[in-house]
Parts: sequence; C-alpha cells; structure tokens
Amino acid sequence: MAEPLPLDVAATLNALLTGSGQVSSALRAQLPYARAVGRYGCSCGCGCGCATVDVAVDHTAVPPAPAHGNPAADAWYAEPEDAGVMVFTKDGYLSLLETYSASSEPISTWREPRFVER
Repeated sequence: MAEPLPLDVAATLNALLTGSGQVSSALRAQLPYARAVGRYGCSCGCGCGCATVDVAVDHTAVPPAPAHGNPAADAWYAEPEDAGVMVFTKDGYLSLLETYSASSEPISTWREPRFVER
C-alpha cells in the first residue's frame, strides 16, 4: 500500500538530488508525486538491515528524467563516515532509496540530510 514519503526519506532524497543538472532537476520535480510502497532492509538480499524504501511516482503527473545511469545519485555520510546512501530509478522515475554501510554495523535509520556529502 502506497503512503506519503516519510519526512526523513523525502529530506534525504532532496539532499541527494541537489544541483542544477537536468537529471537532478527532473527527479526533484517527482518528489511531490512520490509515494513509499515498501520499507525494509537492504535490497541486495544480504540481510544486513540497512534502511531501504521502494518509491513509486505517479507517471501521469510528471515526466520521466532524461536518460541516465544508476544509481542516479549517491553520496557518503559525514557521520558515520563509513556509510552512504544511493537513489535508483527505473524508466526515468524514482524507484529506490537505500543506505549502506562499509562496516559491520547496518545503517537502520535515515541520517539527517545535513550529513549527506556529495
């Protein structure tokens, strides 16, 4: 069941999609039409427990972003220093936001956007 993006997820996406590039601008324009459709641990199947959220965007409300690679954006966190966050898209629309850890400790909660270092 789709629900509005949690505030911490929306803030993290906004921090990741800063900049004036066409892709970032187009993906940022999708945020008002984005919904969380699933939340769970890491999508890679490793069972690490890192925070992840599936995102769905109303395709009738906003156009897709121009062609780009995946992840569409990624960054390290300033704190903790061994963690990061990535946003993925499918067919030009936001589809997944995922944290990851380079240590043995999972990042199970969304860090404050001020810690995102692009």
